[in-house]
Amino acid sequence: MKYFIALTFCSAFTILLPAQQAFLDEFQQKWKNAEAYTLESIELMPEEALDYKPTEEQRSFRDQIIHSCRNMIWLSSSYLGGDKSGIDVNQKGLTKADLIDLVKTCFQRSGEAAANLKPDDLEEKVSFFAGPMSKRQILVLMNDHSTHHRAQMLVYLRLKGLTPPKYRGW
Repeated sequence: MKYFIALTFCSAFTILLPAQQAFLDEFQQKWKNAEAYTLESIELMPEEALDYKPTEEQRSFRDQIIHSCRNMIWLSSSYLGGDKSGIDVNQKGLTKADLIDLVKTCFQRSGEAAANLKPDDLEEKVSFFAGPMSKRQILVLMNDHSTHHRAQMLVYLRLKGLTPPKYRGW
């Protein structure tokens, strides 16, 4: 019976590792596309419209970008071993060029944190404010949060009469 349990565990482990590596590889592809999609969206908004917000309660276009960057750096440095040194996500009055540089840096640093993960790291639990989460869940959250705020930026572009860049999902 002991050998059967050990064999079952080893079989499951050898099946999971390739799937986890595939997840990490797919994440890297998705993250690069998300960066390009975000940068294209920022490029479309005129500099003078960066403070546009549809209602008083909402973040401005500029603040959507900064908030998204702040979140990816927080998640990647706090839970995935990423490096946040030299990144100031609390600056005010960033120009369009500054925002583009910030987005590139934040996507790069958070992408590096994800690239440094090994397949078996994905199931490691971290202490998160919403309860214990796996590092895989942190990656999914980081992507989901970025998508959410980019989608808001796309709506802002439409409201300004601009056509957002073509959707790219993967």
